[in-house]
Amino acid sequence: MRIGVVKEIKQDEYRVALTPAGAGELGLRGHEVVVETGAGVGSAFPDSDYEAVGAQISSVEEVWATAEMVLKVKEPLADEYGRLRDGLVLFTYLHLAADERLTRTLVDSGATCIAYETVEADDGRLPLLAPMSEVAGRLATQMGAWALEKAQGGRGILLGGVPGVPPAKVVVLGGGIVGYNAALIAVGMQADVWILDRSVERMRDLEMMLDGRITLAMSNRLQIEQVAADADLIIGAVLIPGARAPKLITRDMLGGLKPGAVLVDVAIDQGGCFETSHPTTHSDPIYEVDRVVHYCVANMPGAVPVTSTFALTNVTLPYVEAIADHGLREAVTRDRALARGVNVLDGKLTYEAVADAHGLEYSPLEQALRLERVP
Repeated sequence: MRIGVVKEIKQDEYRVALTPAGAGELGLRGHEVVVETGAGVGSAFPDSDYEAVGAQISSVEEVWATAEMVLKVKEPLADEYGRLRDGLVLFTYLHLAADERLTRTLVDSGATCIAYETVEADDGRLPLLAPMSEVAGRLATQMGAWALEKAQGGRGILLGGVPGVPPAKVVVLGGGIVGYNAALIAVGMQADVWILDRSVERMRDLEMMLDGRITLAMSNRLQIEQVAADADLIIGAVLIPGARAPKLITRDMLGGLKPGAVLVDVAIDQGGCFETSHPTTHSDPIYEVDRVVHYCVANMPGAVPVTSTFALTNVTLPYVEAIADHGLREAVTRDRALARGVNVLDGKLTYEAVADAHGLEYSPLEQALRLERVP
């Protein structure tokens, strides 16, 4: 199979979808890898590193036009829509529930579109989302601490305080991978950390994982309002796989927050879990609503592309190899997790939560592939 790797064009996005080591592994399996000129530079991989393992370096036009499968990090942007075509397999983060225009464009393109974030194991794990969730969770606390500085419009409070001065109160909404990692860093910075979650079993796990150094509470509307009112930093870390994030902090609730409090919305790719959230960039990451600072960067792991690119390739490469070795039909028949990653195929939406988000028709994958059964 001819596999293309393109340069990301999203603002302030420096990750690349495949390391040179990953390209070398695909070459050893008999596949061709063609990489857009400069695609890896932002992650400290010059073109020569890819050439050294046998990959070709080519123009953006040739990569999109000749590759059978294109690997990306972020969703296609408007300038890339015209490059989508029938027969192409696109493998990237898509987050379609938050973007109806992109959803319709992918359906109309005829391309097969597989979303990293909806590849899901039988036990509910999201193996291709997990490493970026780890990075984003740890960054959320780091960037929240920065946004709390007075120069950024924050309260002017140090996350860990000092002897004789209480630490900041950090509230994490959601105790999944993002929430755990956000709390881990906040605890390490000696903040007063709360996690709100809806699963008692998960809270028991978090108590052990974090050595009882956090406060755990059931997540519901009243509890969120009460805890948020006293918070200095609130990190939105909720996830419903493939679907839009619920709005846990409403516009009306902002008036009850401390002036200069900070909201970090890690769920912004899925529409955000704060009603007043809208996507921002690393170049212009924050804004204020009702004297509350919002940090809503839509590609947070792109701030640390070297770490993120290695972490991403570590988990995506086995799935790329499976598709390249066996073809899509056989690969998804063999692997239930990969089958759940297929969002668009043959002009049909094959992921139900995305179809529901936009009121579009849903087609089960086995029907779209004309299989008797997809595991």
